[in-house]
Amino acid sequence: MRELPQDLLAWYDEHAREMPWRVGPAARKAGQLPDPYAVWMSEVMLQQTTVAAVRAYHDKFMTLWPTVDDLAAADDADVMAAWAGLGYYARARNLLKCARSVVADHDGKFPQKNDELLTLPGVGPYTAAAISSIAFDEPSVVVDGNVERVMARLHDVHDPLPAAKPKLTALAAKLTPQKRAGDYAQAVMDLGATICTPRNPACGICPWRNPCAARTAGTAAELPKKTPKKKVPTRKGIAYVARRTDGAWLLETRPESGLLGGMLGFPTTEWGDAPEANPPLITEWVTLNSQARHTFTHFHLELTILTTTVDDQTPPERGFYIAHKDFDPTSLPTAMRKVYDKIAATLRDD
Repeated sequence: MRELPQDLLAWYDEHAREMPWRVGPAARKAGQLPDPYAVWMSEVMLQQTTVAAVRAYHDKFMTLWPTVDDLAAADDADVMAAWAGLGYYARARNLLKCARSVVADHDGKFPQKNDELLTLPGVGPYTAAAISSIAFDEPSVVVDGNVERVMARLHDVHDPLPAAKPKLTALAAKLTPQKRAGDYAQAVMDLGATICTPRNPACGICPWRNPCAARTAGTAAELPKKTPKKKVPTRKGIAYVARRTDGAWLLETRPESGLLGGMLGFPTTEWGDAPEANPPLITEWVTLNSQARHTFTHFHLELTILTTTVDDQTPPERGFYIAHKDFDPTSLPTAMRKVYDKIAATLRDD
């Protein structure tokens, strides 16, 4: 097994994916180092999100806030609006908290060591290991879903995830080299993303095909095994879409805690089995003949949409009006954007 890291690095030198936040192997060998801020940003965005979805967001954030000091000084609402559509909005709140901690507590410089990185808001074991390894070449053990799959197949591990995580992490640790640790961490992830894929792995061109125990056993396609997921429940709610006669939209900023925390959206009820009506103003409401449906990690959401038009003299009990010219639907989180899309469809039909 001693030669496996070198075999993989040789493959990575030729086949490394190009990413906005990555310093390629040739440039890294020439002495160019990654920007820890860009690496951290990418790792936060990539949590439960694909590389394809993250690229444009990473470019946008790095253009708007090119340094950690810029992000730390940014307005919360601007950052949340820029994050809209990427999902898992607690990440955006933690992004701001972490940036401000780096500036306030670390003089604007990201710590290099894994243990120090773990003290930052929103930075867990995986993110800390990824930053220390990729940005600073520390020999930290980086284990994401791709790495778990590669390790399970390489060693023919049939224990189901998530219980198998410690075992797969220990196997990954044995292979992590002291030199070029950052390139190696990215190489394993690239291998899982492009060769050792969940379905139809390309074993014939894999640099680890010969020592791969699962390929020899013929079990690669069925690994890693996973504990069956529980059925995802469905919650219901009511979304209230009110417009003034001058076209302004009634919106509210959701509470900081909870789903979509701190995000802009239409007023809603609580989400549950039988939500109680909670309109943001007293008026006649009309039920739209179409629901907005969205899936979060742990449940499906079905929103009944109620609409109304009011005059300028009807103040809301909660929320605030935004003039139509200032209203940008792309700043809404995806669940709320789906509500808007239903409304927009009715306006087109009219």
